[in-house]
Amino acid sequence: MSEYVETSRTSGSGGPGAAPTGGVLTIADVLALPVLAAGRPEVVTGVTRLDRPVRWVHITELTDPASFLKGGELVLTTGMPLPQDTAGVRRYVDELADIDAAALVIELVRRYHRPPDPLIQACRTRGLPLVTLAEDVNFLEVTQVVHTLILGNQADAMRRTQRVHEAFTALTLRGSGPEEVVRAAAEMSGRTVVLENLVHQALICEPSGSTVDEALTGWEQRSRATPPGDRTEVSGPESWLVAPVEYQGERWGRVAMLPPPSGTPAAASAAFVPEDVTVLERTAMALTIARLIHTTPWERTAHRNALRDLAGQRHHSPEDARARLAALGLPTEGGLFLAVLADIRAEDDGGAESRLSQELRTTGVPALVGILAPGRLGVLLALRPSQPWRPVVERLSRIALDLCPEAVVCVGPEVTHLSDAARSFRAAARVAEAALPGRQLREGRTFLELSDIGLPQLLYALREDTRIQDYAERQLGRLIEHDTRHGTDLLSTLRHYLDAAGNKTTAARLGALSRETVYQRLRTIERLLDRDLESGEQRTELHVALTALDVLRLG
Repeated sequence: MSEYVETSRTSGSGGPGAAPTGGVLTIADVLALPVLAAGRPEVVTGVTRLDRPVRWVHITELTDPASFLKGGELVLTTGMPLPQDTAGVRRYVDELADIDAAALVIELVRRYHRPPDPLIQACRTRGLPLVTLAEDVNFLEVTQVVHTLILGNQADAMRRTQRVHEAFTALTLRGSGPEEVVRAAAEMSGRTVVLENLVHQALICEPSGSTVDEALTGWEQRSRATPPGDRTEVSGPESWLVAPVEYQGERWGRVAMLPPPSGTPAAASAAFVPEDVTVLERTAMALTIARLIHTTPWERTAHRNALRDLAGQRHHSPEDARARLAALGLPTEGGLFLAVLADIRAEDDGGAESRLSQELRTTGVPALVGILAPGRLGVLLALRPSQPWRPVVERLSRIALDLCPEAVVCVGPEVTHLSDAARSFRAAARVAEAALPGRQLREGRTFLELSDIGLPQLLYALREDTRIQDYAERQLGRLIEHDTRHGTDLLSTLRHYLDAAGNKTTAARLGALSRETVYQRLRTIERLLDRDLESGEQRTELHVALTALDVLRLG
């Protein structure tokens, strides 16, 4: 069995006789074509280099064919022009290797019946694939078939490139943001694409054929091992395809296209093709335009999106969440995490976001800050295990109150795992929903937490529930209607009585009434509501209804 037949099983050509169907034509593809397979090709040297691209086929009987070549050619010869002496053979091969010919194919029919040893040694030394043909082959037919395929592939490549240009032009014309641009690049290439800033923080990751965890784990260290370049090129130990993102000499970051993870089926065809280069170059250009159109810094947008996904539990897995936030520079292991929500009804949410971010950088507390919704800022604090969180939140609260006197800052519980951060955000959101107008903070406090939710706050959070509204109306409706018709104020007397825990003397003092008047009013209240005010349970029911009425009127 010839060496070629054995190796062609893994060449990716589909086996002998299978014609390639697009992409870059390789030596293995050409040798598998019926027109050449009929000559019983055997790879003598360079068996590991059959994936080299063939850009053209050149038939030659000259002693110096390299002077007519440009590189990438499959050189076909009958062997007639080969020099007789070893030095001449070595010079012949050196010239082909220097011009970067794809391979030398020699027909063993007319002059030779086995390749000369000097030719084999020279090709092996220079790494030039040498292929022999045991049968007569029509070289003109070979060139016709191969050139047709090459030109067809080039036409396909041009059409694909045109589609890439049209797609990115459409993205630019509709003012797409960086997330949409990176997503389009990943979809077009079928590869993971990452946008990073100048300090190697991964701002946007669009995985394809891998997970965020696989793409971003250890991102900063891996990225720093991949040298920056001034053009689109394959670089670094992992062979990333990278392109700078810049404008008028000012570099803003770079975009990287990653090969499939090793060990995956796609890793066997991991080499980047010219179309990938086109996609990445257009991605870098579109990102430059997007940055000029959308003035929000990439880092701020990345923090917002990461916080929204974390609070909404939209990550595919806890590992993806950790990798993404670690790639943004947030410590994700061995600490405590705390969610903070700041409802700041200010005209400039972005300004408030910037102020809080600056304060946290000043204090040295790792955190993500971002707008979660209009008027609501989210903060995720990453604290050391022994670090108290209250002083940090107090400082944030004071800034929020300085920006907006009506600001409300709410805190969720501490959690030890990043995967539980969503629970802390949900708890902070419940506190925010229950915050009464005017804040009603405890003395010396500038923020609210779960322990601040009492009955009024709970009922305020549930004020839109019709069951709460129905309950308050059933309990107190007749009393309110009586006050409206008769101009009385029995509702206030009931409030004072309940606030005094059933003490009529205290109720009289609170209402500036005589005890006899209070007794008379309480009897009227009992008759109207059909209630026994001496019953602690019924007083509790009325107290809940009255509290609900108060918060409903606030709402």
